[in-house]
Amino acid sequence: MSGASFHIAVVGAGATGIAAAIAFARDGFRTALVGSLESRPDGRTVALMNGSIRFLEALGVWSSIQPDAAALETMRLIDDSGSLFRPPPVAFRALEIDLDAFGWNVENALLVSRLAEAARRESFLTLFEGTATGMAASDGAASLTLSDGTVIAADLVVAADGRRSALRVGAGIAARTWSYPQSALTTILSHDREHRETSTEFHTRHGPFTLVPLPGRRSSLVWVTEPDRAKNLADLDDRALAIAIERQAQSMLGAMRVDGPRGVVPMSGLSVDRYWAPHLALIGEAAHVFPPIGAQGLNLGLRDAAALRDVAVDARRQGKFLGSDETLRGYQRGRDFDVRLRTAAVDGLNRTLLTDLMPADFMRGAGLLAVSGIGPLRRALMREGVLPRFGAPSLMRREPRAQENRS
Repeated sequence: MSGASFHIAVVGAGATGIAAAIAFARDGFRTALVGSLESRPDGRTVALMNGSIRFLEALGVWSSIQPDAAALETMRLIDDSGSLFRPPPVAFRALEIDLDAFGWNVENALLVSRLAEAARRESFLTLFEGTATGMAASDGAASLTLSDGTVIAADLVVAADGRRSALRVGAGIAARTWSYPQSALTTILSHDREHRETSTEFHTRHGPFTLVPLPGRRSSLVWVTEPDRAKNLADLDDRALAIAIERQAQSMLGAMRVDGPRGVVPMSGLSVDRYWAPHLALIGEAAHVFPPIGAQGLNLGLRDAAALRDVAVDARRQGKFLGSDETLRGYQRGRDFDVRLRTAAVDGLNRTLLTDLMPADFMRGAGLLAVSGIGPLRRALMREGVLPRFGAPSLMRREPRAQENRS
């Protein structure tokens, strides 16, 4: 069964895929979004940095998300590794770089739900439930075969179908994968004390233990530890788990109560050398995966989406074909450094926590002391953590503006 033709088809209906589809549609590209828009609470949250907030504002969806999100005004790091070179706690405050907040923390399922509601309202966006089972590229366009037998054509296909991306594999784009001897326990908590809009990350010898604010006296937890320990913690009843979390948090937020579903996620990484193939671009976890440290994962995926939108708009303005090698090489050049830098930084920090070698401990401790004591370095790192100084997509650099002319 043959379907319609589109400028762009986005495969994958997670937060990155839906945001990309809305961005293309709002700029007048006839866009298809392939995937289920249903979302279920899973105890996971996402910390959206300032650049991502600007992107969501430009898409017209942030106002529906903000009431259920919590501001991240302070980010505190505590070395709890037992190292001989343990530095004192370091606190980064958004006001130091003239921001009210570094970003906002929101439940992942709620974010996807609000994006899905916005997607359903876009007149240039057509939704297809199910999955893409195959893609064929020709000189003229790409064709996507869907699970119900529908075939749609598109000038450009965007793979937002996750770390096991079938489109990436089908295009022959090799991925390098690796794993860590860690798993992350995730859940949502309520607690007796105010978090004061402060995210706290304890660096332990088994990985980060992070509490991130949610509205009210609630926080989300990402506890990275040994796989067996993560499983044992997840198997505890709510009361026993809450006590274990309070103990690990040094009772910083008082008594804890488990207030949401829990999950255990094995820690792994993935990278690719190419972000494109003929008529195909990779975004989000189809292109890069790393541990949940420093709130980089989804923010990096949203930058992919916003950067690809810029490339598409420029190609249309210059009369270039959306799926051409020239257009997609431009996307690769724009994303390569940002992705590689973040991947290396997160991977390096995580690995220094997993080793008890004194040189690694010394370097980590000295680095935190330098960041704490040298103002210009501290502010530069904070700004870079919020949004790259160079190459930031246009919708993340400035206030929302009138959309491009629709075609």
